[in-house]
Amino acid sequence: MQFTAEMIAGLLGGTIIGDKAAAVSTVSSIEGGKAGSLAYLTNPKYEQYLYTTEASIVLVDKSFEPKEEVKATLIKVENVGECVLNLLEMYNASRPRKSGISKMASINEKAEVGENCYIGDFAVVEAGVKLGNNVQIYPQCYIGDNVTIGEGTKLYPGVKIYEGCVIGKNCILHAGSVIGADGFGFAPREDGSFAKIPQLGNVIIEDNVEIGANTCVDRAKTDSTIIHAGVKLDNLIQIGHNVEVGSHTVMSAQVGIAGTSKVGSHCFIAGQVGIADHLTVGNGVKIASKSGIDKSVADGEIRFGYPSLPGMQYHRSFAVFKQLPEMSAKLRELDKAVAALKSKE
Repeated sequence: MQFTAEMIAGLLGGTIIGDKAAAVSTVSSIEGGKAGSLAYLTNPKYEQYLYTTEASIVLVDKSFEPKEEVKATLIKVENVGECVLNLLEMYNASRPRKSGISKMASINEKAEVGENCYIGDFAVVEAGVKLGNNVQIYPQCYIGDNVTIGEGTKLYPGVKIYEGCVIGKNCILHAGSVIGADGFGFAPREDGSFAKIPQLGNVIIEDNVEIGANTCVDRAKTDSTIIHAGVKLDNLIQIGHNVEVGSHTVMSAQVGIAGTSKVGSHCFIAGQVGIADHLTVGNGVKIASKSGIDKSVADGEIRFGYPSLPGMQYHRSFAVFKQLPEMSAKLRELDKAVAALKSKE
């Protein structure tokens, strides 16, 4: 689908500088822009590319004035970042939607499938499953017994959802994610072996959650592992059994949360953070990458390091840590000086 500069300016309330009939069908970076693409300038460091880009249309801030000749049509808008997000959403909505149920899918006769659902090749939908309207299940997905999936949710290829789990509306589960595998529970025996502890709960994922590729959310031992509304999980994250993640919390790749810990709402957890079991992380907490959380964290705290420290304490400690070699050398000199003074006594 093509959009003209006139159409885009009308949608965004922008002003056109150049050809109002210029048309685009895709979005690109300003440095990689090609004919027929729309680019945008949000960072002054990239202004140099504005004068060489092949993009047909470029979004710029209302106050921007070019220093050289620009070949592309410019659209001046109030807030470039916000406008780009709106355009990307509009472009994504215009893409063709998968439809129909493949003859090569296996759908149990006791499953309930809503209207306008897509179910791809070799997908398996077991007994008691309830699919809401407009659910999309891509090839090779597995939906276990008595799973419920809400309206508008999309499962990309290879997603596995174990029995009894509940997925809300308008969720996105990326390829290879696994929902509801057993929690890691084993009891040591006297002979040194381990007895498996049955994991009898489920996973509940609320509305508007996005889960990255190959991320795993384990089922609870009893009750439920819960991912609340609006949570965004990156690829390769491990959520242990009986964990609860508060609404609108965001986690980057390779985060690991051990069993029964609770993470509050509106938290930002960077990559490779580890959170030990049976802890509480409060609301609005920010945790820097590679930090290790071994104690509960209060609302609004910022944590760095392993074991993690409050933000300012970490920065002060790190400033000292960088000087340890010099401090060690000075300490040795002082020790020698003290020893020399004592020898004269």
